[in-house]
Amino acid sequence: MNSSRLRQRLAGTAAVTVLVGAGVLAAAPSAVAKANLLAIDKVALQAPGVQVKVTYSCDPGMNHQLVANATNQTGHDGSVAAGTLKTDKLTCDYNSHTAQITMRPAVGSSFDKGDKVKVAVFYFDEEGFSYARQETVVVL
Repeated sequence: MNSSRLRQRLAGTAAVTVLVGAGVLAAAPSAVAKANLLAIDKVALQAPGVQVKVTYSCDPGMNHQLVANATNQTGHDGSVAAGTLKTDKLTCDYNSHTAQITMRPAVGSSFDKGDKVKVAVFYFDEEGFSYARQETVVVL
């Protein structure tokens, strides 16, 4: 076998490998790359607490909760609020979905129009592990 024929076979094998690899990538669901993501869309005063609208995506079969916390940054009172979406309220299918979480203030905490509030959302599993944390600071 001469060297030019060997080069042709190697080139053909490389071309087939590239095409097969491209076919596998094209066939893979594009949403797989965005599973378990969070984004804060909107934060609003929902007297007496705070409400946050989030866009989320999660893996099918995930057994985690979506948690939101708010801390009043205005003044030094340290007011806080929290809210949770339980696993059965989440649609986990790799696609993006929106949800609203109403955070209830702790006893003695308050939120008013014009307050500067730090909001954090994240996933929380049954073992106490949290991930995909997103934060924002807004004025109500």
